[in-house]
Amino acid sequence: MSKKRWIALVIAVVLLFVSLGFQATTAFRMANLEEVVNLGNGKFNEKVLETGSGAEKIVVLRLNGVIQDTMTGAFNTSGYNHNAFLEMIDEAGKDPSVAGIIVRVNSPGGGVVESDEIHDKIIEVQQENEKPVYVSMGNTAASGGYYIAAPADKVIAHPSTLTGSIGVIMQSYNFSELADQIGVDVNTIKSGEFKDIMSPYRNMTEEEHSILQAMIDELYGNFVQVIADGREMEESTVREIGDGRVYTGAQAQELGLVDELGTLDDTIDMMETDFELNNPQIVEYTQGFGINQFLGVQFQNVFGSGSDLDGMVEMLQQSKSPRAMYLYSE
Repeated sequence: MSKKRWIALVIAVVLLFVSLGFQATTAFRMANLEEVVNLGNGKFNEKVLETGSGAEKIVVLRLNGVIQDTMTGAFNTSGYNHNAFLEMIDEAGKDPSVAGIIVRVNSPGGGVVESDEIHDKIIEVQQENEKPVYVSMGNTAASGGYYIAAPADKVIAHPSTLTGSIGVIMQSYNFSELADQIGVDVNTIKSGEFKDIMSPYRNMTEEEHSILQAMIDELYGNFVQVIADGREMEESTVREIGDGRVYTGAQAQELGLVDELGTLDDTIDMMETDFELNNPQIVEYTQGFGINQFLGVQFQNVFGSGSDLDGMVEMLQQSKSPRAMYLYSE
């Protein structure tokens, strides 16, 4: 590379960092500094949705996206944060000024463990903090999204909400034929017969299928029991309607999976009426504009939100190995 090209490259790099610094400085001036550094300190911002004259509050917690405990990367500007959501429920439960909690669910479900952790946290708030928890369903509240709704004091869905999808799924790819066609050999050294179960490089044996099916059946039984307990339904009834299909909100109400039909505003009105709350303040917990999100926005301002980086980050966040999921997938 010639001397002139080296000089041009150095100038381009300097200009890039100057641009990043300028945009960062501008963003810091425009943003609330407290919000920029707030992520991860265990505290959440309160966004006022409705001002009220009373001393009590209703807290709205939004659960959006796949319920999965994935790391938050430096360039991740949105998405579900599992630990933060659990902390939000916990904080709302311990706040003496909070009279009730509404979980707004817009999720196709997700991990078995993560869904169960939210389910248990809701029960903990109900029993230990003696606070009502209502669930308001958005576009989708399926599989794990319904699992966490089962113990709620009241479940409200829009008539067109997609919910249900009661069941467990585990999937993997099988590349064995492709590997044979292109001449790829996979050498596996394992300590036991089933160590590479669900390997994408060979066909599954009948015995392996039986092992995994038994595990799925056990997790499905847990799902059925959660609904039977939370909705006070017979186990046989849950199994009959819980064949994996999705229902509209209106259909779910007819089946007893949903109590009422309505919007988030309707859910707020119901909680106020049911518990005789006198003009409470309606607030929403938000995570704040964390430093990771801040850096991600600045990077996207330079390289564009549609850059290949977005797809790379998303792929890195995906689980590399098959896992059982309470998940509705189209």
